[in-house]
Amino acid sequence: MEPYPLRFKPVLKQTLWGGRLLGEQLGKPIGDDANYAESWEVVDHGTDQSIVQSGCLAGKSLRELLLNHREWLMGDAEDDQFPLLLKYLDCNRVLSVQVHPSDDYGAKMTIPDRGKTEAWYIVAAKPDSVVYAGLKSGVGETELRNAIEQGTADEVLHQFHPQPGSCVFIPAGTVHALGAGLLVAEIQQSSDTTFRLFDWNRVDSKGNARELHIQAGIDVTDFGRGPVQPIQVKEGVHAWQTLVMCDKFVLRAFDSGPQPRLGEEFGDDDHFHIITVPKGTATLTTENEEIQLSTGDSLLLPAALGKVRIDLAANSTALKMIAV
Repeated sequence: MEPYPLRFKPVLKQTLWGGRLLGEQLGKPIGDDANYAESWEVVDHGTDQSIVQSGCLAGKSLRELLLNHREWLMGDAEDDQFPLLLKYLDCNRVLSVQVHPSDDYGAKMTIPDRGKTEAWYIVAAKPDSVVYAGLKSGVGETELRNAIEQGTADEVLHQFHPQPGSCVFIPAGTVHALGAGLLVAEIQQSSDTTFRLFDWNRVDSKGNARELHIQAGIDVTDFGRGPVQPIQVKEGVHAWQTLVMCDKFVLRAFDSGPQPRLGEEFGDDDHFHIITVPKGTATLTTENEEIQLSTGDSLLLPAALGKVRIDLAANSTALKMIAV
């Protein structure tokens, strides 16, 4: 089967903290509601499945590709599940304070799942928006538990005002929350396991609070992690910049700055690659075709595809991800 870049239908999620930016800024096919929170771009997790939009594999799910065309898709990787999940998030309201487990903990849960290490790329941020990433220095289990019980969890969390183009790495065990006014691209392990520690004392229209998972969350928290600082993408660097290199994935960025930039060739390395364009426009060139990418577009490049090149228009950014 001739390999080609795969474009999927986004899996849209609505929650209380969502808004309208997935449609207005990223071109996602949202409806009329005002609570669209997540667009899952590349996913193979239970019933949440990316579906190929076009080409000879149109209508096939990512799980079907993995089962029927494993080497074509994954190279020599032996995962029985696609290992990464790419999504965009519209944080119209602050998200709950959360922590994710490691792979070892996830495997022992009643319904086993992967752990969840993730990274955020800040697409857009209002001036007063906040990222909560890691605990303040010296905060241990007692301090965290007391702050949760007193409704003041924000006082023990490291926080900063993020800039568009910055990246935040959140390994499993890191307490975190995304504040209101952020549009974010997130790459993570293919997992949907979250322990909610604090939800800002919110209640629904009936006066009910969302479920918390305080003990489980504390059990998986890495209290030695400390504050997490952002990594800023440099504009106009004529090369891919490595933002995160960990034991789960590698995340790189290519930013054009005010001038268009020709990209370097990549691929033909026995890895699949995930590409997304959080800002501006780009052109992906393969041996057989040129594909125009608009803001918010994402592609999965099968391992069998061979070398490709991505060129950026002015004021554009592309992100590239592989599994480790």
